[in-house]
Amino acid sequence: MRDQIDMTPALLDYVRDVSLREDTVLRELREDTAALPAAIMQILPEEAQFLALLIRLTSTRDILEIGTFTGYSTLAMARALSPGGKVVTCDVSEEWTAMARRAWQRADMTDRIDLRLGDATATLETLLTERGPASFDLVFIDADKAHYPHYYEQSLALTRPGGLIVLDNTLWSGRVVDPTAQDADTQGVREVNDVLLKDERVDVSMLPMADGVTLARKR
Repeated sequence: MRDQIDMTPALLDYVRDVSLREDTVLRELREDTAALPAAIMQILPEEAQFLALLIRLTSTRDILEIGTFTGYSTLAMARALSPGGKVVTCDVSEEWTAMARRAWQRADMTDRIDLRLGDATATLETLLTERGPASFDLVFIDADKAHYPHYYEQSLALTRPGGLIVLDNTLWSGRVVDPTAQDADTQGVREVNDVLLKDERVDVSMLPMADGVTLARKR
């Protein structure tokens, strides 16, 4: 069996050259985000395009995103929505989401995006009260890793049967297999990975792309 290919910078450039369809607003937002001190939090463009494809394949209308940052993934998903659909996206940063809002406005997508600022756990509880359980078709989790296990449980309650939960950074730059890495974020990723493997409520597949992407379909 052949191992996974090493993704060198040259090979990643090739992948983007032959497959990435990134419009001007998305490209400029990605470039502007790359100049930030926290740029490492930016989703890779090919992963955002993969999310958009999943949304189109499943005719998704209602999306929950946990972790907005500068809004690149939000915009990519909003563009892929079925008519009348909406992305509810959660974050704590006024600064980063102000950058996101400007991009969404330039892309004429503000009517498809509902930004909720505040603690994500509290926001998800509010959404459960407002909308009720099983009210989202797809949930994308890409926030603080220490709380991943809790976000996953809350997301499962909010996802309809047959809906999809997508978790980003589930390989966490390889720290998940580093025995010396015992910080809260790494432990959170390990814990949610262990839960997903054993969770009979979902069908699951981890993809060794980007920084690890796990798909969990609610049964």
